[in-house]
Amino acid sequence: MPVPVKPAVSIELLNQVDIRVGTIEAVADIEGSDRLVALTVNFGDHKRTIVAGMRQERANPREIEGRQALFVVNLEPRRMRGVLSEGMLFDLGYADGIVPALAVPERPVPDGTRAG
Repeated sequence: MPVPVKPAVSIELLNQVDIRVGTIEAVADIEGSDRLVALTVNFGDHKRTIVAGMRQERANPREIEGRQALFVVNLEPRRMRGVLSEGMLFDLGYADGIVPALAVPERPVPDGTRAG
């Protein structure tokens, strides 16, 4: 059964969230963590490290290397297990308790393309 829709937000608030397409170039385990991986993501004009908790969700987290996905790029950087994360993978299903899936564009688009 679907969960209730969250309270309404203004378009101005929504426009503050910067979601962009990036290509996942590398996936690396993070020492001392059984669930975190460090993604090296290409956003066209720059690359970032984004930490994601997907190590237990996939038999081989490296299977997403080379794939495009959506990322929130304007979160404050946060250090997790000693690795600075400069954004957040925008995936589908985690909040609903199902195995997450990547949120991906329907066809290849230039890295750095904005959602919205």
